[in-house]
Amino acid sequence: MRLRVQRDLLRHDGARTMTEEDEMRDWAEAYAKEQGWVLNPDKKVLDTVIRGLVRNRKKFGEQYCPCRLRSGDKEKDTEIICPCIWHRDEIAGDGHCHCRLYYRKDAAEKEAGEEE
Repeated sequence: MRLRVQRDLLRHDGARTMTEEDEMRDWAEAYAKEQGWVLNPDKKVLDTVIRGLVRNRKKFGEQYCPCRLRSGDKEKDTEIICPCIWHRDEIAGDGHCHCRLYYRKDAAEKEAGEEE
C-alpha cells in the first residue's frame, strides 16, 4: 500500500499532489501561526496526530482530537473537535495541548533542544 500511495502522489508531469495529511498540516500550521504558536517539533509525533485527525474526519465526519475519546453524543463531542475547547488553557499551562499538536514557541524550542 505504501508504494501505491507514494506513486499516486506524483502526477504524470512529475508535480506532487496534496494529500489529505498535507492539507490538515497546512490548516494546523496556519491556525498555530495565527495564535503565535508552532506545531510539534517532533515530526514523528506530529505526523501521528495529523494522521489521526484525518482518520477521524474520514470516519466520523469531524476532525476529532485523536487523543481524546468520543462519547458518541454528537453535541457533547463538539468539545473535542480540533482545536478542542481546552487547547488554549493547556498550551498556556503546559506549553502544549493535550495531543501535543500545538506548542508555545518557548516550549517547542525547549523540547527540540532536549531531542538533540
